Order: sequence, then structure tokens, then C-alpha cells
Amino acid sequence: MADQYDVIVLGSGPGGYVAAIRCAQLGLRTAIVERENLGGICLNWGCIPTKALLRSAEVLNHMKHAAAYGLAADNIRADLDAVVKRSRGVAKQLNQGVTHLMKKNKITVHMGNGKLKAPGQLEVTSDKGTEVLQAKHIIIATGARARDLPFAKADGERVWTYRHAMTPKELPSNLLVIGSGAIGIEFASFYNDMGSKVTVVEMMDRIVPVEDADVSAFLEKALVKQGMTILTKAGVKSLAVGKDGVKAAITKKDGSVLEADFSHVIVAVGIVPNVENIGLEECRIDPDKRFHIKTDGYGRTNVGGIWAIGDVTDGPWLAHKASHEGVIAAETIAAELGNKDVHPHPMDRGNIPGCTYCHPQIASVGLTEAKAKEAGYEVKVGTFPFIGNGKAIALGEPEGFVKTVFDAKTGELLGAHMIGAEVTEMIQGYVVGKTLETTEAELMHTVFPHPTISESMHESVLAAYGRAIHI
Repeated sequence: MADQYDVIVLGSGPGGYVAAIRCAQLGLRTAIVERENLGGICLNWGCIPTKALLRSAEVLNHMKHAAAYGLAADNIRADLDAVVKRSRGVAKQLNQGVTHLMKKNKITVHMGNGKLKAPGQLEVTSDKGTEVLQAKHIIIATGARARDLPFAKADGERVWTYRHAMTPKELPSNLLVIGSGAIGIEFASFYNDMGSKVTVVEMMDRIVPVEDADVSAFLEKALVKQGMTILTKAGVKSLAVGKDGVKAAITKKDGSVLEADFSHVIVAVGIVPNVENIGLEECRIDPDKRFHIKTDGYGRTNVGGIWAIGDVTDGPWLAHKASHEGVIAAETIAAELGNKDVHPHPMDRGNIPGCTYCHPQIASVGLTEAKAKEAGYEVKVGTFPFIGNGKAIALGEPEGFVKTVFDAKTGELLGAHMIGAEVTEMIQGYVVGKTLETTEAELMHTVFPHPTISESMHESVLAAYGRAIHI
């Protein structure tokens, strides 16, 4: 007799485990299926351990510049093995936390490979054998993996994906990073701070191309100042992997080919959704042209009773987006099963923040200035530099700025873009504002605490309307 549930969640990443918890909170008998580690890529090999690595690099960077703070620190060095060990310890702690949450919420955990057999049926295969689970609703949260390049297959020795880059056997002496999205730039920043010579190759005309153009330009200038080599409108033509290194042929923006030797290469050119061998064909679920599962704003697929959330669906491919989708799907399922106390709202992708934890940090939400103009808005734009902020100067972090974009006709906040110290902790202020459909008036009347870097957020709003105080 197959195990019976109200909901089965396939995948336990930040989308899957949050969906399972919310289902359980709503009184639904819930199971979760995971083939590797509870917490998925984010907690074990992504968001969390990379931030632990970056924190170590940040502390090292501060120590190297101790004299600027009136302090003396001699014989500073990085112990790569200890840095990685700390990162893995943080991941283990979070993994154990998710295990505890499953027990606390009485969610049944099935370890193994899950595959849809039919709507309402999920087969789980493990070293203990095969079992079939049944549920009224199944949520697919299988996530994604790093995209390979045909000529740059990761081997874990000289050519790395993000997983290899998190547990390096040695510190690269000369590192090539292919791709300047969040993953590529974060690892470039980490290894640069740790002492590697870093080159970043980006095929677009600027790094972090999804960000506002002013942010991209500022970041490139900062990274070059830190010692990185940045090549935009460039591509890697070929890689020749040897025992002691990698020879790369890089086509530059002027069409010339640069041949250079590197000790290691990180491939960070995007992700591929994990849709293979999970039974989509058997259930007649059709991915889009990029192989992501198509859903509506609530997570429904084209097959009743089967839902999809997170990186296996359309972007942005962010952990917090996956978690919120998990809550929406769980509450919509509960409503369909008769719960009248939940009132789910569809995902508004325009209110999803993005954060990149390089040095300096980047955070943004909503439309860039260029995208707002493309959409037909007449805009008012305000920018405030950190050099005008007392707290930033006191911290020794005066590099950065906040930029806000408003609809000139209505005052609606269309977008906010920030680069500098701790901006990933500040962006939520603008996210709350956008979610509440705030205008410049409410933001101007908001009292920001002094001294804080967040005062730059207020000044940026004032600047958009010619009222900035400190510039």
C-alpha cells in the first residue's frame, strides 16, 4: 500500500523545505523527498557557505588595511584549509537546522531519487529499494545545476564549477573566471581578496549585466583598483587543460585573441534546471524552450495537482524567490483543499530583490533607469554617494552610492540600486516600500536613524527631487 499524503515536495532546497513547512503549518500531511542533503544547494553548496567564505575574505581584507584604522597587524596570512573548514561547518549547521525543522513540523523525509509516475504518484528509489508515494498534490522543487561549456568541462582539478571552488585543494595562483553574474563575481572577489591573480571574462559589454549600468561601471572600477583584470565584450575561444594549468585563448572586444596561462578556471555561465529523469514526460508537463517548467503566478503547471517552484521554473533564480514561491504554492494548495483562512497572492517578480556579495556589495530591486525608460516611463533619478555619509566615512567604507528611480508623473518608486558596504542588508527597506506601492512622499517623510549608512537611501530619494541635504 503506497504512503498517502496531502502534499509531497520533491526537493528540499530553500523553495522545497519552506513549502513543506508551510504546508505542515496549514494542517496538511506532508512529505519531502531529497536525493542528497536537506537544504539543497543553497544551504550546502551555494548561498550560505559562499557567504562564509566571503566573510573570511572580508576579515582578511580588513586586517591587511589595519593601519588605516590606527591598528597594527603583522604577519597576516590566510589558512585556506581553515577557511574552507569553517565554511563547511556553517553549511553543516544549517543542514542540521533543516533536519530539526522537518521533525518539529512532523514532515516525513524520504531520502532518494524521486520520479513522477503519474499525477498523484511519486516513486522514490534509494539504496533501500523503491517505494511509491501518493498525494493529492506534488510540488516539484528540484532546483538547478551549473551550466557547462562544451570546451570547458569541469574536472574538479583545473576547471571548476562553484562546488569545486568552495572546497579548493589549493589556492589558485592565476585564476580565470568565465562569466560575471553573481556567482562569478563573488568567487572572483573571494579569490582576489585571498591573494589570487584574477581575470574575469564577460561576453556582454559590462560586468553584472542585469544590474543598473552605473552600478556595473562602479563595480568594474573598484575591482580593477583591487587588482583584477576585467575583459568585457570578450569570450573564451578555447581552453587547453594540462596537468599544471590551463592555456586559454580569449577573443577580446577588438577581435584580437589573447593567449594566456592560468592555474585554474571557474565556469560561471548560468544554470540548467534539473528536469531530467523526474517524470515530466510521463505526466505530460512541458518545459519552455530553456527547459524550465512553465507555471502560473501560484506555481501551477499545466497538469492539475502538480506544481513547480524555484530554480526549476522561470527566473530570477534566487533562493528567496524560491522560498516565497513555496509559501504561495502551499497556501494555494490549502485553499483548494478547503482552507478559507488563507488568501494567497501571485508572485510579483518586480518586487524581488537581488544581492551580490562581492566587495563592494551590490543590491537592487525593480527597474533599472534604462529599463524604466524602455518601458515608457518619464523618470526622476536620484543618486547619493557614500562619501557624503558620515557612518560610511567612519567605517572606512566611503566607496559606493545609492540610486533611486521614480515615475515622474506619479512618484511611484520604480527601482533602487545600491553598491557599497552592507547594501545587501539595506535593500529590504526599498523592497518593503515597493511592496506597499510607496511614492517619494512617504519615503521623504520617513525618519532614518543617524548615523547609519541607510541615511544614503533617504538622501537618494531627496536627490531625485532636488532636495538632497549633504551633497
